[in-house]
Amino acid sequence: MDARFTDSFDEVFAGDDIHVLKISPRSPRANAFAERWVRTARAECTDRLLIFDERHLRTVLDEYADHYKRHRPHRSLGLRAPTGSDVIPLPVGRTERRHVLGGLTSEYRRAA
Repeated sequence: MDARFTDSFDEVFAGDDIHVLKISPRSPRANAFAERWVRTARAECTDRLLIFDERHLRTVLDEYADHYKRHRPHRSLGLRAPTGSDVIPLPVGRTERRHVLGGLTSEYRRAA
């Protein structure tokens, strides 16, 4: 455990009903997936927006998480979304674009 994070630090989270999970010592990859998602969410979403309060942040992150899981292409999945079925096989005809998060990013799907 890092000496910077004391028990009083954990009590701050406990006040908001957040349970702190500690990773085992000397395991640098234990949190890699969470850290990667946070880095991606910051780079593609929150670093580009002015967040007003916690409610706004939760709304933005909920919409981004939905976009991330259903529409955003992932390199490790052969540019397919983890749970989405709206992946456009190439080549395609006409496509439609839908703005997400006020135009911060876009989703594309085959036009009817």
